[in-house]
Amino acid sequence: MASSNAYAPSAPELPESFVQQQYDGENRYSYAYPSYQQTQQFSSSSGMFSPETHPEIVRSFESADRDRSGFLEESELRQALSLSGYEGISNRTIRFLLFIYKCPGDSLLRLGPKEYVELWNCLAQWRVIFDRYDRDRSGKINATELRDAFFHLGYMLPTSVLQLIVSQFDDGTGKAVDLCFDSFLECGMIVKGLTEKFKENDPGYTGYATLPYDVFMLMVIPFIVSYD
Repeated sequence: MASSNAYAPSAPELPESFVQQQYDGENRYSYAYPSYQQTQQFSSSSGMFSPETHPEIVRSFESADRDRSGFLEESELRQALSLSGYEGISNRTIRFLLFIYKCPGDSLLRLGPKEYVELWNCLAQWRVIFDRYDRDRSGKINATELRDAFFHLGYMLPTSVLQLIVSQFDDGTGKAVDLCFDSFLECGMIVKGLTEKFKENDPGYTGYATLPYDVFMLMVIPFIVSYD
């Protein structure tokens, strides 16, 4: 399997500069909350989080963990994210995030504290990107803004690939497709996830990879199966 080097299939991880990103004059969505100044050790009631964990992450997890199992399943994760301001995320995206972020050794779709912190910080990064390219503050971005967002991250997608991605969110009304944060998040996670998988088979960052059929299928299917 080969891919043109011009399309940067070996695009880098999200940059460290997102630590310093600001939106509307505050660090509301900044990665790992750099503006939070800890004056004393913060500990969760369950003891499952490190003292450095931002209190909002701990509170949302513990409030949603109704059965005190130490894990968040689908409905609990939806509630936890809602408590943190991420309302309206679809069932499909919730399940996709559970699949991506669950502990590799766990057969169940659920997140523990460590996985939840990783997801929370990732969402903060994607939110910063979305808000940057939602230039009219409509709560949605169009195909051009989506292209610009991916380009900023180093994902120089061909027009045909971009059109294919956007078409997955076409409601059939014939209107131009605009993506809300939920849809943008899913697009971004798929593009990033597939790129990272490709990079594993392109150690020299040449833009080309040769891989067996079964490896290709295992690489792609998790990102395209329906989670509805």
